[in-house]
Amino acid sequence: MSAKPDNNTSTTPAAAGSNGSGTGNGNGNGNGNGKPNGQRKKGLALIAAAVIVGGIGYGGYQWLVSSRYEETDNAYVQANVVQITPLVGGTVRAVYADDTDYVKAGQKLVSLDPADARVALEQAQAQLAQTVREVRTLFANNSSLAAQVQVRQAEQQRAQSEMARLQADLARRQPLLATGAVSKEELDHTQAQLTAARAAYTASQSAMLAAQEQLQSNQALTDGVDVEQHPNVQRAAARFREAFLAYQRADLVAPVDGWVARRSVQLGQRVAAGSPLMAVVGLQQVWVDANFKESQLAKLRIGQPVTLEADVYGKKTEYHGTVQGLGAGTGAAFALLPAQNATGNWIKVVQRVPVRIALDPKDVAEHPLRVGLSMDVQVDIRNQDGKTLAQGQRQAPALTTNIFDAQERAADDQVNQIIAANLGKKTGKSMKSGAAATPKTAAKTTAKTTAQHTAAAGAHA
Repeated sequence: MSAKPDNNTSTTPAAAGSNGSGTGNGNGNGNGNGKPNGQRKKGLALIAAAVIVGGIGYGGYQWLVSSRYEETDNAYVQANVVQITPLVGGTVRAVYADDTDYVKAGQKLVSLDPADARVALEQAQAQLAQTVREVRTLFANNSSLAAQVQVRQAEQQRAQSEMARLQADLARRQPLLATGAVSKEELDHTQAQLTAARAAYTASQSAMLAAQEQLQSNQALTDGVDVEQHPNVQRAAARFREAFLAYQRADLVAPVDGWVARRSVQLGQRVAAGSPLMAVVGLQQVWVDANFKESQLAKLRIGQPVTLEADVYGKKTEYHGTVQGLGAGTGAAFALLPAQNATGNWIKVVQRVPVRIALDPKDVAEHPLRVGLSMDVQVDIRNQDGKTLAQGQRQAPALTTNIFDAQERAADDQVNQIIAANLGKKTGKSMKSGAAATPKTAAKTTAKTTAQHTAAAGAHA
């Protein structure tokens, strides 16, 4: 039997087609694989270049910035916030300043009802005047007592002379009794007179000693001092000063120049001594507390220059300053509730230390700041000659005001006027008008006197 052709057997054209297909696939695969490889290499090259550029940039930043500067945005403006608190209690009868008002040192802010203080002042003034007159009497008694001593001495000498005369008479009459020239009665009478003279002499001697003791006792109260410096006068003067200051402190004045903030006092309010009524913020002298991380403190030194930017003005405004000091501890160490790190569940938290930065007053005057504003701080740490902690002691007070000295000077002036008036030494304009002669008049003039002193003190401040 002859074999039949197989229908599944490939023919020559099919084979040719098969060869064509294989050639096509080979060309296609070869071209497709080459194009992605080129893109991959190009991408890797770009990534490598970016890494290299980034490394160079980071290295340049570390060399130019990080190694020369320390920066932080955890910094805030601070200023002296003076709390206005009364030294005496009372009822508020007037408020002379409100929030955002600018006040000068010595300007009246709040006035309390001074009725009770005025009564106490008048009593203290009357007591001082009376004490001065009593002490004047003590000094005057020295002369009268000395005169009494002289009188007693004269009486003693007269009694002594009389006793001597009677002794001589008795001595002459006793021999004559035997001859009958003198009677017994006359001799007895002479003897009785002599006895009486001796008693009178003894009495005059005792009176003289008593007068001397009284003089010495009075001199003990006046020796070594004058009327103005007598302890009784000084004690009464101290009580008057206390009452005077209490009367003056019914008016609360601003101790410094600044702007009023946080006013809480209201009319008719009964306030106690020490209760806060308002605050005066001295924005002329502000500083910045920059809280640097503990890892940034190694190269910070006192005196290093600082540049700052305030968020309120933006980057166009630049402030200049210097590092004034580094804090003695972290904020957490001085917190009201300090961290308890000695516990089982503990997580390390990077601590920050406040660094005080003094600002250039010229920059602050041109662009005023407010308390609590945010600042960006950059410290130039290239100069390492400064100290990390302050070494020298401060020679002068950091802050001072002489506003309250005016009240003390006014009290001293009033004391001197009262003493002079009751000594009869009327000197000065106030004495001519009798201003300090009566308690009511003096109480009315204290406000004017203190206002003059306060104005002078404010101008000096």
